[in-house]
Amino acid sequence: MAWIYLIIAGLFECGWAIGLKYTEGFTRLTPSILTVAAMAISFWLLSTAMKTIPVGTAYAVWTGIGAVGVAIMGMILFGESRDILRIISLVLIVSGIVGLKLVSK
Repeated sequence: MAWIYLIIAGLFECGWAIGLKYTEGFTRLTPSILTVAAMAISFWLLSTAMKTIPVGTAYAVWTGIGAVGVAIMGMILFGESRDILRIISLVLIVSGIVGLKLVSK
């Protein structure tokens, strides 16, 4: 169950990172509230997952999911670069996440 919490925490990390763009420096109320809520949920799920997953593994997976998710959403929502080297780099991050899962107890 801890891995499910960790994956969901990573997805909420994507949500709050993208949400930061829409808060416009926390000057817009609704996006700001949703972003802070996503932060709280993400941190709570991460801390719950860390009860059984080693801290280094949990944090690396959480940030990896966030980094890959935000990069992909940036391409979709904001027209950011879809350069092949960027895609390969994201695949390498995902490979690292999978590798950490495979070697974790």
